Amino acid sequence: MPEIVAFVNRGAATVTPATVDKVLRLLPKWKLEFTQIQEPLYPHLADQLEFLANLVEDFAEGAYRDLPYCAFAQAVFALVYAHKKVDIIPDTLLNLGRADDSSVVRAVLIQNEQAFTLYAATQGEEWSQITCQP
Repeated sequence: MPEIVAFVNRGAATVTPATVDKVLRLLPKWKLEFTQIQEPLYPHLADQLEFLANLVEDFAEGAYRDLPYCAFAQAVFALVYAHKKVDIIPDTLLNLGRADDSSVVRAVLIQNEQAFTLYAATQGEEWSQITCQP
């Protein structure tokens, strides 16, 4: 997992205001796309991505400001990464295609558990239901 954490941190460091603007424009489409993820090996992935998408929207729009910027940048990176069809493991590979997406998302969730728990509480969500499990 340390390699994935380092990968996420490097990726988050590349998030710019232009990246955020693009993600915000595409996020409604991506959220719909994420609801279609049905991977038995990663049953929480769709809900985790929805959580991150809502967090990114709320922070970017000013509805929720109590979030470290690095947590926001990591969430943006995770959404961009999960959307890409060809990444470390192409999403088209049966039973394996979402393994890397799940690892990136979990690394973001685990690194920011305290901040995300507070956000979940403001949204009436139970952090344990979002989970850091695959």
